[in-house]
Amino acid sequence: MKTPAHSPSLWTSPAMGLAVLAAALIMSAAMGIRQSFGLLLGPLAVGEGLSITTVAFAIALHNLAWGVAQPFAGAAADRHGALPVVLFGAFAYAGGLILAALAPNTATLILGMGLLVGIGISCTSFGVVMTAVGKAAPPEARTMAMGLASAGGSFGQALVVPVVQSVTVASGVAMALLVLAALIVTTAPLGRLLCRKSPPSAATASPTSSQIPLRETLIQAGRHPGYRLLTAGFFACGFQLAFIATYLPGYLSLCQMPAGLGATALMLIGLFNMIGSWGCGWLGGRYHQAPVLGWLYLIRGVVIAAFVFLPKSDVSVVAFAAIMGLTWLGTVPLTSGLIARMFGVSHLGALFGLCFLSHQLGSFLGAWAGGLVFDLTGSYAPVWIATAAAGGVAALLHFLIDSRRVDAPFPARA
Repeated sequence: MKTPAHSPSLWTSPAMGLAVLAAALIMSAAMGIRQSFGLLLGPLAVGEGLSITTVAFAIALHNLAWGVAQPFAGAAADRHGALPVVLFGAFAYAGGLILAALAPNTATLILGMGLLVGIGISCTSFGVVMTAVGKAAPPEARTMAMGLASAGGSFGQALVVPVVQSVTVASGVAMALLVLAALIVTTAPLGRLLCRKSPPSAATASPTSSQIPLRETLIQAGRHPGYRLLTAGFFACGFQLAFIATYLPGYLSLCQMPAGLGATALMLIGLFNMIGSWGCGWLGGRYHQAPVLGWLYLIRGVVIAAFVFLPKSDVSVVAFAAIMGLTWLGTVPLTSGLIARMFGVSHLGALFGLCFLSHQLGSFLGAWAGGLVFDLTGSYAPVWIATAAAGGVAALLHFLIDSRRVDAPFPARA
C-alpha cells in the first residue's frame, strides 16, 4: 500500500526540521566514533601489547552492553524525554573513551571501550534519538523523517573515519580517543531539540494505544509473530555490520591491498549510507516495510558473497563499499517504522530497544568471532561466509512477517 509522496506538516514545521537536524548531528558523532573502532584495533593491540582477541572482545562487549542497555534507555526516554538520556549517555561514552586512552590495559579497555561506551551509545543513537524523531513526526511521514535523520547521521561516519586515521598517524591512538571523547560531549546539548510530541492521527493510532501500560505492550510484542520475526532478523543485521566495520581494514591488508584502502572503504560506506538511509525511509513511507527489508537483506548477502569469492581489486573494494553503504543502516528507519505500524509510538523507544537487543547480540558475536577465528585459523574466511549466509536467512524471515496492528490491550486477568 502506498502513502502520499510528501507530508507538508513535516517540511513546514521548523521544530520538526530542527529535531531531524539535531538527531542527525548527535548520531553523526555517536555512530561515526563507533565506526572508527576498526581503525583503532591494530594500533591498540600493537601499541599496548594486547592481543587482537582482547581488543576485539572489548569492541564486541560494547555492542552487547549497548544492546542490554537499549531497552532501558529507550524506556527512560519514553518517560522523561530525550534530553536527560542523551546527556547521561554522552558523558558515559566520553568517559569510556578517556579511560581507554589514558590507562590502556585489558581491564580498563573492557570497562571503558566495552561497558561505558556501550551504555553511552545506547543513549545517543537509534533507540533514543531516532525514536524521538519518530514520535515528533506526523504518522504519514514517520519513516521518511527517521530515514532523513539516519542519512544525516551517516555523515559522521564519512567525516570521523578520516579524521581518526589522520590523528592516529600523527599523534597516536590515545590522542585520537581523546578527540573522539570531546566530539561526543559537544553534541549532547542538542538533545533539547528532540523533545517534541507527534500530532495525533486517528488513521494510524488506536484510541486506546496510549493507555496500554508498558508491561502489557511488551506482552503483546512477545506474542506478535511479526515482531518476533523482526527481532530475529535484526540479529543478522548486527552480525553483518559489526564484523565488516571491525575487520574490513585488516582483511584488506591481508589481501595485499593498498595501505589506507580500508579507511577509504569505511568512509565510502558512510557516504553511500546517507543515500541508502534516505532511500529506505522513502521506500518505507510508500511500501510495506517488511518486504523492503527482505530485499535489502537479500541484496546485502549476495554482495558479501560476491566480494568474498571474486578477485580483489581497488574497483571491487570501492564497489563493495558503495553497495554495502546503500544497505547499511537503512534497516533502522524501516524496522522502527514497522514497530510503530504494529504498536503505535507510545512505547516505541522500549519496543525498538528490545528488538535492538537482538541486533546487538549479533553485533557482539560478529565483532568477537572475527578476532577469535582469525587468532585460531589466521583467516577471516569462515566468518565472511557466515555473514553472507546470514543475509539470506534474514531475508526469508522478513518476507514472512505479518505486520498486523495491535489495536487493543489484553483482557484484564481475573
